[in-house]
Amino acid sequence: MEFKDYYQALGVSREATAEEIKKAYRKLARKYHPDVSKEPDAERRMKEINEAYAVLSDPEKRAAYDQLGRGYRPGEEFRPPPDWDVGFEFSGPGFSQAEAADFSDFFAELFGRMGGRRARHGFQARGEDHHAKVLLDIEDAFRGATREIQLRVPATDEHGRVTVTTRTLNVKIPKGVREGQMIRLAGQGSSGFGGGAPGDLLLEVHFRPHPRFRVEGRDLHVALPVAPWEAALGAVVPVALPDGSNLKVRIPPGAQSGRALRVRGHGIPSSPPGDLLLELQVVLPPADTPKARAIYEAMARDLAFDPRAEHSAQDHV
Repeated sequence: MEFKDYYQALGVSREATAEEIKKAYRKLARKYHPDVSKEPDAERRMKEINEAYAVLSDPEKRAAYDQLGRGYRPGEEFRPPPDWDVGFEFSGPGFSQAEAADFSDFFAELFGRMGGRRARHGFQARGEDHHAKVLLDIEDAFRGATREIQLRVPATDEHGRVTVTTRTLNVKIPKGVREGQMIRLAGQGSSGFGGGAPGDLLLEVHFRPHPRFRVEGRDLHVALPVAPWEAALGAVVPVALPDGSNLKVRIPPGAQSGRALRVRGHGIPSSPPGDLLLELQVVLPPADTPKARAIYEAMARDLAFDPRAEHSAQDHV
């Protein structure tokens, strides 16, 4: 995906005011509108101009674009980093995929789910809902928690330039919260119009990468190292869960590395709770002592075991 320089598309500087951006857009729209323009590439240029104006005329999108695109050049290969929009507060529900399809893949990737504004109708109207993505720890889903969350809030100053302020909220995280779930904070969105009620703030939950666990829906995945004798003979081993508790899990005799075990009801606590999925990893003890080497030598001598026997048989078919 190529990076798009929206400032270059409109021919304005990065410090341009909202009025300067609007003026540049109107000038270019008169020149390239397909209904009147005789320029050979009018339709393509008009699409670029509309897309650039959709971003730079919106303080929220412009602030996000400025932060994300710093240091990139037009046409340069570009991939937004995961969760680049975490902590950014946007008003409105954003563009739908169908609406974003009118613009480039670059636009759809960045703004396909955020930042749209609703028009107000009538004398009195409820304030707009705001949206933001937040990162939590998996442990929060197991225990519930109260977390201090800072959100960056784009706005326009008296000169029409985009500024970003920070607001801090203490948010109660419900036990059992899931990836993608919305936490609604009533009254924390935009003020109402004409005496209407304020909008809400909707926090979309995502989990930070965990050194051991991986979340899929309500299920929790984790690698479980086991000793060769535990895998061969069967055993009951402890598994530490994100809430600090330990679960006893039975390893069946003859288990192989890579085998998955499902423990029902021990994933993300919910109704119903998710499952815990354990991927067995057989770990060999090192042959770094005379006794350990003797044991391995005895196994090599006494066990008729060829881990590549199946491969050899297939090679001769």
